[in-house]
Amino acid sequence: MTNSNADEIYAAVRARYATAATSLRQEGTGCCGPGGCGGAETFDEAGFGNRLYTVADREAIPADAVAASLGCGNPTAVAELRTGETVLDLGSGGGIDVLLSARRVGPDGKAYGLDMTDEMLDLARANAAEAGARNVEFLKGAIESIPLPDAAVDVVISNCVINLSPDKSAVFAETFRVLRPGGRFGVTDVVAEDHLTLADRLARGDYAGCIAGALTMAEYRAGLAAAGFTEIELIPTHQVAPEMHSAIVKAVKPR
Repeated sequence: MTNSNADEIYAAVRARYATAATSLRQEGTGCCGPGGCGGAETFDEAGFGNRLYTVADREAIPADAVAASLGCGNPTAVAELRTGETVLDLGSGGGIDVLLSARRVGPDGKAYGLDMTDEMLDLARANAAEAGARNVEFLKGAIESIPLPDAAVDVVISNCVINLSPDKSAVFAETFRVLRPGGRFGVTDVVAEDHLTLADRLARGDYAGCIAGALTMAEYRAGLAAAGFTEIELIPTHQVAPEMHSAIVKAVKPR
């Protein structure tokens, strides 16, 4: 992939999610998945959206954070967060996973959210203020170059965002870098069945819609292993496009 191609992908992703955030703040609802921007019910039917969270989770945080959930799963449900831990959410959007993580790690822990879109960061910070969350911090930046020092967090989560990156090897390397020894990687993401070619994936959806940029299951495992991760697990959960699935992905940074 050329730098020009990567720049085009970043621009398309940023524009799509900026539009989603702006729409939500203006209209009180909004989402953006493979089918485009529209009502939450349509979005959820495609295998994306806030109904992938429990009712208890949705009722625990501001409505705008819930409505802005554009992911394909619930990473906080699989990350096994513990009191006092520090967690980082890659591509934090409207902040739903950061706010839920902050509740799980408690006042002695901390939850960071990282996003490259100013409109989403504004929305997330407003949601955190409404929730009264004091142990959260939202950072602007790219998931390929995380603005945190080495060994800064115990857990990295993400909700259907890594597939959007044009440089996933950089994402895996940066994630490994910021995790402490023994730290955990627990994300939800879109993956393709191993026989699908890049052309097959492109035919099923665009990059900004979380489809064209998805790795195959074998590619995902190989990418994490190349970065140094062990105990890699990849469990498909539901279909989001023909022969493409939302999946739970777990791994560990060795001690």
